[in-house]
Amino acid sequence: MGFLKKIVQLVVLLVLVQALREQLERDPEERTWQGRVGPVPYDFRVPTLDGVLNAYWNPDSQQLFTDKVVGIGWAINFAQLWRIVNELRQQYREMAAYQ
Repeated sequence: MGFLKKIVQLVVLLVLVQALREQLERDPEERTWQGRVGPVPYDFRVPTLDGVLNAYWNPDSQQLFTDKVVGIGWAINFAQLWRIVNELRQQYREMAAYQ
């Protein structure tokens, strides 16, 4: 498990370095401090309450994984996770009723 942890830490560090390099290579007025390194999203801006809510609790979205509000990677839309869990529980109850 220690080897896998080191690999994940190395990948995160490489994504961080690449994201910062991409932003710092731009002219200051063109820096957005958000973007993607390959498929991995990053956002180094100060988060807003709306941004946090949209990332972590957005009942209008069916996406389970959303771009993180701050940092590197993805956030979990707990509203969608709640729907998925409830649907699985309902299916389990229906299957149990037939047995």
